[in-house]
Amino acid sequence: METLKISDCFLLWFMCSTVLFLNALQPCFAFTSFVFGDSLVDAGNNDYIFTLSKADSPPYGIDFKPSGGHPTGRFTNGRTISDIVGQAFGAKSFPPPYLAPNTQANSILGGINYASGASGILDETGVLFIGRVPLREQVNNFEQSRSYMVEVMGEKHTMEFLKKAIFSVTIGSNDVLNYFQPTIPVFGNGKVSPNLFQDFMVSNLTIHLKRLHLLGARKFIVVGVGPLGCIPFIRAIKLLLSGQCSAKVNELIQGYNTKLNGVLDQLNQELGPEAIFVYANSFDIFMKIIGNYHQYGFEDANEPCCGGYFPPFICFKSSGTNRSSALCADRSKYVFWDAYHPTEAANMIIAKGLLDGDESVSYPINIRELYNYNS
Repeated sequence: METLKISDCFLLWFMCSTVLFLNALQPCFAFTSFVFGDSLVDAGNNDYIFTLSKADSPPYGIDFKPSGGHPTGRFTNGRTISDIVGQAFGAKSFPPPYLAPNTQANSILGGINYASGASGILDETGVLFIGRVPLREQVNNFEQSRSYMVEVMGEKHTMEFLKKAIFSVTIGSNDVLNYFQPTIPVFGNGKVSPNLFQDFMVSNLTIHLKRLHLLGARKFIVVGVGPLGCIPFIRAIKLLLSGQCSAKVNELIQGYNTKLNGVLDQLNQELGPEAIFVYANSFDIFMKIIGNYHQYGFEDANEPCCGGYFPPFICFKSSGTNRSSALCADRSKYVFWDAYHPTEAANMIIAKGLLDGDESVSYPINIRELYNYNS
């Protein structure tokens, strides 16, 4: 009979102790979230790659209290929607970026954030920014995290753990933006029709969702693309007057969102009730904010708080006080933080709608109901 080495005994002891430890602490870490997506939910992954898409310098993060107002890689002035949702369920910290050092252990506690600015559903999206982590690679990274979980907890405990976690996917905006930018080589003169492009996005996203399901994901939030035709960047490049939106851009998005909602409904029929896919209608929520911004306490729904309304749309603050981009006086009064992203104030309204909204906002159930969902 082969004798166990001291190192083997230690590993066995460590794994058993970890499982017991996690079981004892489960009430303290009741909310576990795995976040996938683009710059709307990136928590700092792009800080660890060579890319032109970064939010690692002031004034980004100026209102993010956990960092004392220092940049964290989030592409807004404060919290993202996923941050706010996590706090609503009692999370005391946020899922760390996957690419940050020593984050694997957090996968069995509060989750991990895999999102990457400039990324898309399609691998080629964001190529002009050089570095980014496309959704396909984000899922690959989760698979690596899952291997760690199995090593620590075993396959059975890992599946039980993942069954209770929430998987949020917020992606597609950069695919649409690239489609409408003629300077992007892979989206250039040979563009497919808007209808085919919508189908291409939906079919590729479905592949990644099914792969996550195979890896153990059961509770999904899939966020539709917002009204990009109304963001300052599109208004500027389309030379639209203040208050106007690009109907062409928003029509493509609405067509995509409708198809996405239909596919998620089909996945619920095929894989439910053990798995559930929630469609988050961010488009309608954001359009209501823009159309009625005064009712929400905003003073400006057109210009960005930081970076200005004209190219190159750069939001920055130099270490020297003489070189900085324009920054609004009161960030809570602006819908847009920069030319692409909402302020924390707008994110709070969107998060509240998704948490407690009816089926017109979150279908078939809202996020609060998803949190309590047991198949």
